[in-house]
Amino acid sequence: MPARLFLSSGDLMADRRFDFARDLQLKGDLVAAADLLLQATELAPGFASAWFTLGQIREQLGQREAAIAAFHKAREADPDDRHGASLRLMLLGAERLSAMPKAYVRALFDQYAPKFETALVDDLGYRGPTLLFKAVLAARRAVKKPAFFKRAIDLGCGTGLAATAFAKEVDHFTGVDLSPRMIEKARATGLYAELEVADMLAGLRGRPEASAELILAADAMVYVADLAPVLGEAKRVLVSGGVLAFTVETHRGDGVILGEGLRYAHSAGYVRASINDAGLSLSQFDELSARNEDNAPVPGLVVVAAKT
Repeated sequence: MPARLFLSSGDLMADRRFDFARDLQLKGDLVAAADLLLQATELAPGFASAWFTLGQIREQLGQREAAIAAFHKAREADPDDRHGASLRLMLLGAERLSAMPKAYVRALFDQYAPKFETALVDDLGYRGPTLLFKAVLAARRAVKKPAFFKRAIDLGCGTGLAATAFAKEVDHFTGVDLSPRMIEKARATGLYAELEVADMLAGLRGRPEASAELILAADAMVYVADLAPVLGEAKRVLVSGGVLAFTVETHRGDGVILGEGLRYAHSAGYVRASINDAGLSLSQFDELSARNEDNAPVPGLVVVAAKT
């Protein structure tokens, strides 16, 4: 994963205390690290990185209420919430499940971009695009239609891994990603006719009705809590008979949860109901893992749905 996000306080002494605190944290001296971070916030009360790191340390120390207070301070200091303090509050049960802050996702992947493919493919055994390709081929074969698409949209396109898998079957690829640095990487592949810096929903809303035969979202829906708006827009943008294919992480319970890895997991029942409510027809629904975590497959679903 990318290096830890750091937002300078603008105060040299506060920043130095933060650096010393991080060293102590890495050495396991959490109490001393917390004390230094408190000193940093006294010097710079709006020091978002110090408050966020203090929240993490207090959580490690089992100080739930103190951690919650620190994460609230971090978000107050940075209303865009680039650290993702709101996600930590959700995990602590201090806030209800909600959408991820866009600035957090953008910052995460802007940092991740330089080593994205190495980390995802080599370290995590990422196989989402290959699984999607096979699922789309199977879905098209089942209805006796060719797996060739004139116009396709790659949501959360990242560096272009999904477009690479589908390159020979798509005439015109549009890539959409919230991270400008990911878009730069995608542009370098030469696979996309169009690229847009936007979140998935905004990217779809900017497209004309019935303007795509295929919409892909490989390892992107894990950053979306409520699938309904994206699925609804996907149906609008697809031509009749068009295909939506995506992967999600899943769990055995009901509804949607936020996992420790700060990615949403959608239950099978929730995904099926969301597809149905969007007015799409389910074509493929396979329990397959798109990536590993701690050397074990992460439970996942590979979904293909069609606009009838």
